[in-house]
Amino acid sequence: MSDFYENDLKQLSRLGISREKVLDQIETFREGIPYVNLEKAAVVSSGIIKLTATEEAELAGRFEKIKNELALLKFIPASGAASRMFKILFNFLETYNPENESIATYLERTGNRELAAFFERQTELPFFGMVNHRIQGKASSKEEECHEFVREMLLIEGCNYGFYPKGLLPFHNYREYVATPFEEHLKEATDYASVKKEAHLHFTISEQHGDLFNDEFDAIKERVSNATQNSFHISYSYQKPSTDTLAVTLEDKPFRNDDGTLLFRPGGHGALIENLNEQDADIIFIKNIDNVAVPEIAQKIGYSKKVLAGYLLRVQEKTFEYASLLEEGILNGEQLNEITSFLERQLNVRFSENFSGFNLSQQIEVLKDKVNRPIRVCGMVENVGEPGGGPFWIRDAMGHVSLQIIEAAQVDPSDPAQQAILRNATHFNPVDLVCGIRNHRGKKYNLLNFVDKKQGFITQKTSGGRNLKALELPGLWNGAMAFWNTIFIEVPLFTFNPVKTVNDLLKPAHQAG
Repeated sequence: MSDFYENDLKQLSRLGISREKVLDQIETFREGIPYVNLEKAAVVSSGIIKLTATEEAELAGRFEKIKNELALLKFIPASGAASRMFKILFNFLETYNPENESIATYLERTGNRELAAFFERQTELPFFGMVNHRIQGKASSKEEECHEFVREMLLIEGCNYGFYPKGLLPFHNYREYVATPFEEHLKEATDYASVKKEAHLHFTISEQHGDLFNDEFDAIKERVSNATQNSFHISYSYQKPSTDTLAVTLEDKPFRNDDGTLLFRPGGHGALIENLNEQDADIIFIKNIDNVAVPEIAQKIGYSKKVLAGYLLRVQEKTFEYASLLEEGILNGEQLNEITSFLERQLNVRFSENFSGFNLSQQIEVLKDKVNRPIRVCGMVENVGEPGGGPFWIRDAMGHVSLQIIEAAQVDPSDPAQQAILRNATHFNPVDLVCGIRNHRGKKYNLLNFVDKKQGFITQKTSGGRNLKALELPGLWNGAMAFWNTIFIEVPLFTFNPVKTVNDLLKPAHQAG
């Protein structure tokens, strides 16, 4: 193709990206990615299961009873930097001069309530003592003290929190020590992802942070091991350069840096499906790095995870039984109806209108395809205005209806009917997944075979002051799992405690008693 030169092909080879993949990406830019077609919001009784306390106890008990016979893994996307968490504080450093006005005047002038809350309650922040100690003697007024406190927190010559991985920030102050999200995930894993006092965790991190995570584990492992009576097996992986996507100009031509090289950008968290695909376990728990809580809440969260895992085990048992029957291929009409009903009622599978007209062998082939897929059980919390994807029934271009986690950006903003369905969502996705990735024979599925490549995003960005178009891969729990069998279960709001801004650390879930 005339848009590529010899040096481009060498660059692609270094990144591990094929020329065909890049050409496919350019074609995607040219064709555009269609908005999803929402059928209706998934709600309790239609796509979302609401369990009784008795059912929860039975499911948690089922998991506890056999978990020591299973291989369990906790998978934590943790490559995010903390810079966005401190957006209001970076803005404060850029726009406030302590020599020109008081803090009170600045806050009144800007009307920044978040910043006002930060300064009003900064002594409750987990890192207050350490930062405050470091700035002693550096300020002669309240204004200078506030300014110096933020500078010391964020900048590279200070604590450098603004450029740190979020997983290694101080989150919870236990007086004797301050715990990071990394440490809290280890402790939480011992409650539900530990087998015979051994917990396996996998973190996806940025390559440049590898030493920082290793140093943190060395510093805390004795304390956490003693407190939990568990040993830990920690592994890491990085987002692969081969999952980066080509940027293009607004005319859909390859975008070039000033030195003439092609510009590639990270493909978003959807690229992590490749990292997940390299893991193997009977059950994989997925949870974001910043969604942790202090022990009294974490204990209740652990119970909720056991409920989801118990539900997965119950559904898997029947799924594997039917997969074996279908493999043998000797079934009568009554058995086929039983399997079809199970797929519809328990795994939310929807069949085409033509299915009933297929002959026996054709129906068996369809059922084999539907049964032999990875399963995800996703916790859903009631919608309280938090950002995040939601559960919906969607219809794809082939007319197939399925249950999916959809982001607002995937829905046509100019379509009133689609926007009305979007607003009707009663629940949202807190990234609380329990996954079964093995088939009835114990063999791991190739997860890359179940990705809907048409569920990515095209966005406009800039580089060096020039406009460009960027391609984000289908999200890990969105299009990257689109062809999994999907179950949504309502979980309590206390399971969702993300830290998106620094002030979230002031919420009860992050305040140690």
